[in-house]
Amino acid sequence: MALSITFHALTSLLLFHVSLVSTATHTPHHHTSHSSNHLQKAYRALQAWKKVIYSDPKNLTGDWVGPSVCSYTGIFCAPSPSDPNTLVVAGIDLNHGDIAGFLPEPIGLLSDLALIHLNSNRFCGILPRSLSQLSLLYELDLSNNRFVGPFPDVVLSLPSLKYLDLRYNEFEGPLPPKLFSNPLDAIFVNNNRLTSLIPRDFTGTTASVVVFANNDFSGCLPPTIAHFADTLEELLLINSSLSGCLPPEVGYLYKLRVLDMSYNSLVGPVPYSLAGLGHLELLNLDHNMFTGAVPLGVCVLPSLQNLTVSDNYFSEEEGICRNLTSRGIVFDDSNNCLPDKPHQRSHKVCEDVLDHPVDCYDHECSAVAPQASPFAAGPSLAPAPAPTYT
Repeated sequence: MALSITFHALTSLLLFHVSLVSTATHTPHHHTSHSSNHLQKAYRALQAWKKVIYSDPKNLTGDWVGPSVCSYTGIFCAPSPSDPNTLVVAGIDLNHGDIAGFLPEPIGLLSDLALIHLNSNRFCGILPRSLSQLSLLYELDLSNNRFVGPFPDVVLSLPSLKYLDLRYNEFEGPLPPKLFSNPLDAIFVNNNRLTSLIPRDFTGTTASVVVFANNDFSGCLPPTIAHFADTLEELLLINSSLSGCLPPEVGYLYKLRVLDMSYNSLVGPVPYSLAGLGHLELLNLDHNMFTGAVPLGVCVLPSLQNLTVSDNYFSEEEGICRNLTSRGIVFDDSNNCLPDKPHQRSHKVCEDVLDHPVDCYDHECSAVAPQASPFAAGPSLAPAPAPTYT
């Protein structure tokens, strides 16, 4: 699925900031000796990094030679936000470099960085604690690498960070609750080895895009998801081992445009509160164990373009839900228990589930026993290309 990222304006602003290098690097006499101090530290950091790069098939770091770091491939300089007379290293973009190595402790000397983009390389190991020194860092994209260890708490100490992309790595263990109290706009942690429960404390969160998909969280989606209401536009929980009932509080996320809960073990009826998601364009409930009716309130959502409820145990479709394609909506209701509809489950399979309905009002989330999903592992999300500088 192509994700609609809401922070392109931020990237454009950073691009403008970084584009000043073409002028700045050719007029060094406009900058004071402060520039040399900052760039000397950057030189030390980049040389230390180059020493721990084991493979660089595209030779992107081949010109990382000498003190003129602003001319290095993938390194972008700009005047410091706090002093326009000081030239600093403001960005690193080595996306799709296929570089193998790790991040050394001296990387913390690059304290003027606003962004780091390392998408689609072979960097490995754990993140150095010195990253905490990057107090101006706005964007951190480490996706599609081989980083390991527990969730890197060091990223939670970055006061300016807005965009965090850790997908397609080997991070494991629980997510720290503090992740959702930081003022992040986008959180991508999908396709790792994260486990345990999704944190229940979402107080103070500001994210507009959250992707948990393809991890092994287990348990229920907490009702505190409602704390995302004022900001969240995209929520993807594909193949995250979720169980129990979908909390009605999901319907409070009034800004949602994309909600994908597919390939889990969610049970019970779909909450009628989802009828309040007036901006929702895509709803995917595929491959769960939902029962009851596909509610009319969902089918008449004014912005709805794509609704997938296949591979569940729905036994009724209310009103226009029975002929949703007449509204021009992409709709898939196959492999359910819908009478008089083609491509449905057998009567025997449906009976085994429908004879044991789940009453979500009688069960606390933690009291609903997790059920092993009868479905194959869900689809993985292909890593979207990160913004690049051209």
